[in-house]
Amino acid sequence: MEWPAYLDEYEKLVFRMTTPRVMIDNAGCSNSTRVMIDSARKHGILLEAVQVLTDLNLSIKKAYISSDGRWFMDVFHVTDLDGNKLTDESVISYIEQSLGTIHFASAKCFDGLTALELTGTDRIGLLSEVFAVLSELQCNIVEANVWTHNGRIASLIYVKEGDSGSPIEDSQKIDTIEARLRNVLKGDNDIRSAKTSVSMAVTHTERRLHQMMFADRDYERKPVIRTNDNPIVSVLNCLEKGYSVINVQCKDRPNLLFDVVCTLTDMQYVVFHATVNTAGDRAYLEFFIRHTDGSPISSEAEKQRVILCLRAAIERRASEGVRLELCTGDKQGLLAEVTRTFRENGLNVTRAEISTTSENTALNVFYVTDANGNPADPKIIDSVRQKIGLSDLKVKELPLIYHQKAEEREEPTGGAGGAMLLSLGSIVRKNLYNLGLIKSYS
Repeated sequence: MEWPAYLDEYEKLVFRMTTPRVMIDNAGCSNSTRVMIDSARKHGILLEAVQVLTDLNLSIKKAYISSDGRWFMDVFHVTDLDGNKLTDESVISYIEQSLGTIHFASAKCFDGLTALELTGTDRIGLLSEVFAVLSELQCNIVEANVWTHNGRIASLIYVKEGDSGSPIEDSQKIDTIEARLRNVLKGDNDIRSAKTSVSMAVTHTERRLHQMMFADRDYERKPVIRTNDNPIVSVLNCLEKGYSVINVQCKDRPNLLFDVVCTLTDMQYVVFHATVNTAGDRAYLEFFIRHTDGSPISSEAEKQRVILCLRAAIERRASEGVRLELCTGDKQGLLAEVTRTFRENGLNVTRAEISTTSENTALNVFYVTDANGNPADPKIIDSVRQKIGLSDLKVKELPLIYHQKAEEREEPTGGAGGAMLLSLGSIVRKNLYNLGLIKSYS
């Protein structure tokens, strides 16, 4: 492999000794591909591994995570979003290479772009106003992600100069962008908490969105829309062994494990052992954690904070509303026009994923509801599609992961906190037996 220039020979030796060993098995399981990782333990390495898998749009159906001293042993059962095993050799090779070099893993490259970070109070038409301002200021939107939760909005938007295609570096223009967007975000009642910032930093978009909403303390706010399928999160302490045990039960979806592990990592917790299982459309997760200083959760207030933060992390990306996909030639002001049409027809955008291909084609996904957060009227959706273009804007079903056949999943067994959990794999069982957390691993 090619080493960074700043490493000396001793550092190269250390990296060789601690480089993760990766095995991919397509024969051992009938309905998923097993990805096995054996690596030195360091804070954040589990998140890096999960990030590699989720960035490839893979669905993690099961996972067994265990640490023994200074080492981690992870097993992930993965499929594509259609529920199929991985057969493409180029994808398998990429996974092996990426997981084997996660010491040097980096976020998706956004070189040559300017990053805009926005947080504020969500309202109908807000996204339309944001995109209109950027269009007016001749900012070309290359990529963007928008999340809403508990009445708050967080957005990370990558832009470039509309005329030259270069990063926006003029300080006066940057000041203007920040001021104009801040005025849009604060509206009439969000003067204190509306925030905008401009940077050239390269970051992992989805992790940064979690960090932005966490800093905005969205987890403390009352839900604007209550559903009957809220995540169930419980925290128990096993103080004699020095662990806190977290159980999560919720609806399964892509990126679920990433969202939970990302939040635990950014809250400075370390996952020592974990098991993940899915059955039908449900997901069941259990984590044995400690603080980075080695201590378990120490108070009831901290326990409640962890519960609130994990619930928020799961809910932020839960898909609410009709999924609309826009595929058309990109042009200046396209997003402003599309979102203005949504606003004029009373549709609220709850989540958005904006991207542009090298062929200058816009590939955009919007999740929309009515003004009250209820499912949008199909007649309004049809009207909006006619205005934007029936061939360009289409209603899309959610990926097959949301509709898995129950008979293809094993039935879970009971677990703590009401969560239903499969037994740990043999490796995890042995380590937990050695720790005295279970009586048998046979």
